[in-house]
Amino acid sequence: MTVLDDRIAMAEIDNTRRLDDMFERLENMPVPEGYKVEIVGGAVYMAPQRDIRWETIRMIIWALEDRFGRQARLFSDVRIDFPGRENGFCPDVAKIKEGAQKDETGRWRYEDVEFIAEVISKDTARNDYGPKKTAYALAEVPVYLVADPYVGRCRLFTQPKEGTYVSDTSVEYGGDVDMTTTHLGLTLRTDAFPRD
Repeated sequence: MTVLDDRIAMAEIDNTRRLDDMFERLENMPVPEGYKVEIVGGAVYMAPQRDIRWETIRMIIWALEDRFGRQARLFSDVRIDFPGRENGFCPDVAKIKEGAQKDETGRWRYEDVEFIAEVISKDTARNDYGPKKTAYALAEVPVYLVADPYVGRCRLFTQPKEGTYVSDTSVEYGGDVDMTTTHLGLTLRTDAFPRD
């Protein structure tokens, strides 16, 4: 191991410790029921859980379960630490690859994430299209979907390379999001996605 490798490893450990401390404090705070809390770039974000958002999440999960079965590792609002400074995200939908194991801290590793979907909230939209998208690309999450009930559109990001996604496809609600060319091998219908 080189000095640079040692420094990188130490920085990652410090980053995880800071995230752990921040989440522990959040758990002890009176966070209002019905709010999603995550840490993006060291800043704490809280957004209300809305029915339209949850309905969209459910439809995405159903499509994944139809394709991969009820035993597929699908999570919503579960903490996964991503590359970058203090990025403890709780994706709206995360699919973990088959056979993946939790790390020594009991958390899922970003290296095992195969798919992420985020459903836009007004207060956190800039995170989904900005720092979270960058972190997902750095983590080489192969498929990242953003559903936006305010404009009635999905954006599909694929082919992560050097911290960005090479492919960016927009689909208006009512159309089908074609992911057949990805490892997911599915088409997501959006005709029933609710709008805000």
